[in-house]
Amino acid sequence: MKTSNALLFILVLLYINASTEWPTHTVCKEDNLEIYYKSCDPQQDFDLSIDHCSDIATQTFNIRAAMVLRHSIKELYVKLNMIINGKTVLTYSEMLCGPGHSKLIFCGKQKGEHLYYEGPVTLGIKEIPQGDYTLSAKLTNQDHVTVACADFTVKNYLDY
Repeated sequence: MKTSNALLFILVLLYINASTEWPTHTVCKEDNLEIYYKSCDPQQDFDLSIDHCSDIATQTFNIRAAMVLRHSIKELYVKLNMIINGKTVLTYSEMLCGPGHSKLIFCGKQKGEHLYYEGPVTLGIKEIPQGDYTLSAKLTNQDHVTVACADFTVKNYLDY
């Protein structure tokens, strides 16, 4: 019995290590708006949810996000790419954390710390572009190491 349990445990560990993709998670799916994400970091997934899909179309909405840091954050940079039919059509990048420049509450967190945020988020956009597209988001730290990475699939048929 002990041998079969040990063999099963080893097979599970091998399967986990052989898997290179995280599952696709649903952020929201209501009426004419669907948003999904998949972590593009092969070593770490994270959790993200919102209360109502329709809230995203407003200026401010509530989210819940959680992860365990694999790397410390002294500086944090975000790079966003909007991809339509495999082509990048829009790129945006910004420093979120740095000396004298901290836009987020988790700036300065250390490797191994658990990040959890529940509260309002303001995107600073008036509407989500209509259509089917991918939004690729990558957060890197001061050492240019990936802190978090995700590809969001957006299907928006809302008529503003």
